[in-house]
Amino acid sequence: MSGATPNESDAVGAAAHADRATLGAVCGYFARLGLLGFGGPVALVGYMQRDWVDERQWVSEQEYRDGLAIAQMAPGPLAAQLAMWLAFVRGGVRGATLASLAFIGPPFVIVLILGWLYVTLGGAPWFQALFYGIGPAAIAIIAIASYRLVPLTVERDWLLAGVALAVGLITYLTRSEVALTFLAGGLLVMLVRVGPGTALGWLAERIGSRGAAIGVLGPLFPPAAAELPLLLDMGLFFVKAGAFVFGSGLAIVPFMREGLLVEHQWLTERQFLDAVAVGLITPGPIVIAAAFVGFLIAGLPGALIGAFGVFLPVYLFVILPGRWFLRWKDATAVRGFIGGVSAAATGAIVAAALILAQQAIIDLPTALIAVVALGALLAIRHWRPPLIAELPEPVVVVAAGAAGLLLHGT
Repeated sequence: MSGATPNESDAVGAAAHADRATLGAVCGYFARLGLLGFGGPVALVGYMQRDWVDERQWVSEQEYRDGLAIAQMAPGPLAAQLAMWLAFVRGGVRGATLASLAFIGPPFVIVLILGWLYVTLGGAPWFQALFYGIGPAAIAIIAIASYRLVPLTVERDWLLAGVALAVGLITYLTRSEVALTFLAGGLLVMLVRVGPGTALGWLAERIGSRGAAIGVLGPLFPPAAAELPLLLDMGLFFVKAGAFVFGSGLAIVPFMREGLLVEHQWLTERQFLDAVAVGLITPGPIVIAAAFVGFLIAGLPGALIGAFGVFLPVYLFVILPGRWFLRWKDATAVRGFIGGVSAAATGAIVAAALILAQQAIIDLPTALIAVVALGALLAIRHWRPPLIAELPEPVVVVAAGAAGLLLHGT
């Protein structure tokens, strides 16, 4: 008598329900997740595992793990890349394309509305007071996310810890994020893991084998929106930003800060911090903050370019080399490189959080808001009270905004 292996059973179970994963059902699912998916990448990944594998059985456990491996290895925010992969498995390129639009659409609309309000009401004292409270709460959220990233990317590996520390110090001391340090960290770990000769030989083998109405609508189309060179520069910048996001969407924070504040000087430090806060408090992927940034620079055209540019590399890495990543995901050279890049990104994220904290925590009230927000987030996650356990970040951010109004409003 012969029985099915666990992997075979998973595959059979998923295949039995795969016909239920119609294009409409998949797009509907990701639209709801984009609208209600709070909690950051770890929470979103957990929702997909629960819904796609355990409850709906649209994919097998192995297919899910393959997608998670790709999301961890290839550039792109973890949750968005996993979502695109799952849709790709069930619906091919067409499914991945439409599901991506469904997933990104709701948070994009929310960010667009927030951007319009921010530009239109930015001068109002009460609106400034609102972000006066939200900024420190956003720092608390980043601090917790950074704390969780360190053991996930560095573990107890001294080499990875050294890479993270070195990149973090460079980022903090220079007040800028150097993209080459990410690549250098990945190459260093790869060379140490497998040796220079083996690494170069492996790469050579792989390459060889592959041969008023105006006042209200004004913020949507500011003068900058008509400047084609600016829009092209923005598009290139956001594409590069999307290509350097490894693991967590927070990895985009130091890269965007360097480009937006130092290289191009498109935003002020305050505006950038508010953009990061918007990305953290809205549902869906954190990198949707790129749409908010684009809106501040060039209105609606800028928002569209920001969202399209930052998600384009994510999409391409799924539908083009995704199968290749699956084939070589266990290679020591590949895992070493990705491990080094992830450790470098973690170091840069921690350093960027410290820099942003210096801008958000400017007096005793903001320091108190940050401490209380941090304590509240930890308490909610530990005690899991009813109603707010699934939405801790939005609840805390709303409370912080209210505190800002009370303490700093006029």
